[in-house]
Amino acid sequence: MLYRSLLNSKLAVASGLCLLLMLNLRIQAGPVQESSASTETQTLHVLVGKSLVVNLETRLTRVMVSSPNVISAVPTSPTQVVVSAKAVGASSLILWDETGRSRMLDVLVDLDVAALRDSIQLAYPNEPIQVQAEGDKLIISGAVSGQEVIESITKMAATFSRNTVNSMVLAEPPHEKQILLEVKFAEVDRSKIDQFGINILNAGLLNTPGSITTQQFGAPSGASVAPGTPGSGGGGGGGQGRVDVGGQIPGRVAGATTNFSMTDTLNMFLFRPDLNIAVTIKALQQQSVLQILAEPNILALNGKPARFLAGGEFPFPVVQGGAQFTAVTIQFRPFGVRLDFTGYITKEGTIRMQVAPEVSTLDFTNAVTISGFLVPAMSTRRAETEIELKDGQMFGMAGLIDQRTQTNMSKIPGIGDLPIIGHLFRSKNLNRSRTELIVLVTPHIVDPVRNGFAPPQTPDYPVQFLDKQGFDNRLPKSDKPPAALAAKPEEAAKPQ
Repeated sequence: MLYRSLLNSKLAVASGLCLLLMLNLRIQAGPVQESSASTETQTLHVLVGKSLVVNLETRLTRVMVSSPNVISAVPTSPTQVVVSAKAVGASSLILWDETGRSRMLDVLVDLDVAALRDSIQLAYPNEPIQVQAEGDKLIISGAVSGQEVIESITKMAATFSRNTVNSMVLAEPPHEKQILLEVKFAEVDRSKIDQFGINILNAGLLNTPGSITTQQFGAPSGASVAPGTPGSGGGGGGGQGRVDVGGQIPGRVAGATTNFSMTDTLNMFLFRPDLNIAVTIKALQQQSVLQILAEPNILALNGKPARFLAGGEFPFPVVQGGAQFTAVTIQFRPFGVRLDFTGYITKEGTIRMQVAPEVSTLDFTNAVTISGFLVPAMSTRRAETEIELKDGQMFGMAGLIDQRTQTNMSKIPGIGDLPIIGHLFRSKNLNRSRTELIVLVTPHIVDPVRNGFAPPQTPDYPVQFLDKQGFDNRLPKSDKPPAALAAKPEEAAKPQ
């Protein structure tokens, strides 16, 4: 009995201790359950390199961020936290107050696309560029005018993000107008011109009563001529002749006389578009007075340079001396008929051109010998000017005269070389040649073919063109035979 009573007392003590332990645990766990975290989650957006301020109603005790490489949080006061964005991404911001309650914020960091858009718009206001951000990627798209624009915008985007997707393409160039230049290089024999008494630079051929000269030679004095009176003398004779251009100038009093001289080595003149200069050129060619050197047609875009060369390249040695040896290299130089021009179409529809024609030939009479090589000289006639014309208006340059003198000797071998009496058996012939270079330029404005343009088609004839059999078969049939076939054979056979 004593043993049973002791056992019951021990069980009672153990049960009491268990109850006290359970009660203590319940008391300690009570405050933790009451301090639960807030279920409300707020999302904040911030740009890379920017900061924002989070204000709280209660005092803070702790601050934690889940991704320190994305954002940083610094408490500035017991109720204020400054969040700064470091890189593109997402992070959680957890805040604890003095009561032990916690608050969680989701912070999303994006790229500063607006700043990049403003930079691109400032640098290229006429380029349609779209900038979008997807995570840490910058997507740039649009059709730009040139490859240099793509490279520049790509460099600008690299300063905002290392991960840039370039979707820019080159835009189709606009259909710009083009300039077609019809050029004639002609060489005129001035000696035959003087024999025939022809004045090519006639006053009637000029559209504008005026000239542009080099002012290298003075013009001879001359009286003014009445309007409509043909000019006298030859143009471009190196100061030896002139063209007096008479005509009424717009804005001047009717009947006023005008005297313009075209006497220098380079003369420039305009032709009336309604005159057919080709007829005059053809007639001079038949008389062996004029020779066409080249007749190119050059097409170029508005504002773009173009070049034409009809000729060749001749080699010439270049001696390069050294301390121990001398080296000779061969270089090439072009010669022939050459033309460089750049045209611009103005807002008024006129054509402003920079034209530089040149004609060069090899001159072996003035050749030199270098290291055993015979190097010919270059005989060059060149001009350069800038002028503004209408579409289809012809412009000419003349006065580039080449004068040559050649002496030919004929003699009897042996006797013609004797002194004194040798003059009786030999003769000299002096030939003088004067040729003038004339350049005629006619510009035209050419519109490009647009998309969807229907080319001209051959008309659809019911019968193939020049198909005699097919045409005869489609003739209307008649019941009555022709008169010749209706006649009797014996009557048709009788002699008339």
